[in-house]
Amino acid sequence: MKNELVHQTHHSSEIAEYFANLSLKEIPEEIITRARRVLLDSLGCGLFGATQLWSKAAIQLANRDGGSGECTVFASVKTNSAPLAAFCNGIATHGYELDDLIAESVVHPGAVVVPAVLAAAENGGVSGERVVLGVIAGYEMMHRLGVSLGLEPAKRGYHTTGITGPVAAAMAVGVTLGYNVDRLLSAMGLACSAAAGIKSFAGGSGGGMVKRMHAGRSAEAGVRMCQLVDCGFDGPRAAIDGRFGLLEVLSGSSAVPEKLSASLGKQWALEKVWVKVYPMCGLIQATAQVIDKIKSEHSFSLAEIKSVRVGVNQHAIRHNSERFPSDTMAAQYSIPYCVGAALAHDAKDPESYGTDRLSHSLTRSLAARTELYVDEKVEAAYPEHYGARVVVEVQNGRVYEGYELHPHGTPEHPCSDQELSKKFRRLAMASSSDSQISATIEQIGKIERLDTLRPLSLALRPIISAVQ
Repeated sequence: MKNELVHQTHHSSEIAEYFANLSLKEIPEEIITRARRVLLDSLGCGLFGATQLWSKAAIQLANRDGGSGECTVFASVKTNSAPLAAFCNGIATHGYELDDLIAESVVHPGAVVVPAVLAAAENGGVSGERVVLGVIAGYEMMHRLGVSLGLEPAKRGYHTTGITGPVAAAMAVGVTLGYNVDRLLSAMGLACSAAAGIKSFAGGSGGGMVKRMHAGRSAEAGVRMCQLVDCGFDGPRAAIDGRFGLLEVLSGSSAVPEKLSASLGKQWALEKVWVKVYPMCGLIQATAQVIDKIKSEHSFSLAEIKSVRVGVNQHAIRHNSERFPSDTMAAQYSIPYCVGAALAHDAKDPESYGTDRLSHSLTRSLAARTELYVDEKVEAAYPEHYGARVVVEVQNGRVYEGYELHPHGTPEHPCSDQELSKKFRRLAMASSSDSQISATIEQIGKIERLDTLRPLSLALRPIISAVQ
């Protein structure tokens, strides 16, 4: 059989074979429930993110240059082709730093996997059961590829979501469409050559909008690579962990390819998902939560604050220390700015990171009084956990201190179903009516029983576009 030797000798072939032959009845009910949760959370993030400037630009481009198609584009009455819908919706879902992440692998799976699966399922007319399988497979691939890469690529400035995303999206789409193992490996092999993304957005000179695009391009690539396979375009089967494969090229000797297939069916990526509470980088969530706790337990004026010391890991100091950000992206990645926003405003409010807030004098003053240092306990827990220690010193020698290793939303301190539903409603109202929001929640609750996604698609599409 074609490429039989390759299938037998690489860990990537093991995970492809596993998901090519997996049925929903073989998956624990808890994992299926978690798949519904990430679907709802990702859709909420997308419906909100679609109203932002970067999404409006992407939708404008898709409408101008797009082809025909019946795939949902969040916040728009106009549908589009599957690749362009995945592109726009990926940008939207990753559009305000509220989408989920997995700390250990440093990836944002929901912003890549869910838009890709939604577009492929709508385009292919498949059942909700296939959607759930595709989501589970995509999350698994993205996390496993992330931990197999190790930290070396991220240390050199690669954005792990942009690197792992195309491969995970290809896996997710292929499983959604019922690919066999050979076609899955071919699609993922092609997607390896679409793996890209550098962290220039965290370089201290302004983040622009590029980080949002990494998720959109990844989702689009996964859909497009599968379409190429459908047309007979062949991909290298060992492009993930073979010679000159993604792991070897980006990680070299630090790669751990066996993590691609370790404990398949026993350990699930969905068990590790972190639902964000604050619209900021995951590395800063603990800091914001500790500050909120200090504010709720102690009474002091902001003018009294002499200094704020934040103990984090070395990676956060390297990537999240810009004191006076120049745009929203940079603000959401800045520990000093987020400290100022958390003290002076509401850190959970997306408006706290709008461009009109960046010059707020009190926020900037508090950011100037913020000092970062490496906390040994926090450093030892990274990258599995993103903790923080915060020490606020005020006049008259008073000191208020807090420590958090497991911020709310993490697997160790998860959001409840009620909190998740509340977050979805709050975000979705940016582009959906109350009835559409309720209908979306209802359809997600029974998604594995849907014959097609048509009811969900109708619930997601606005009667009047929220974007122009």
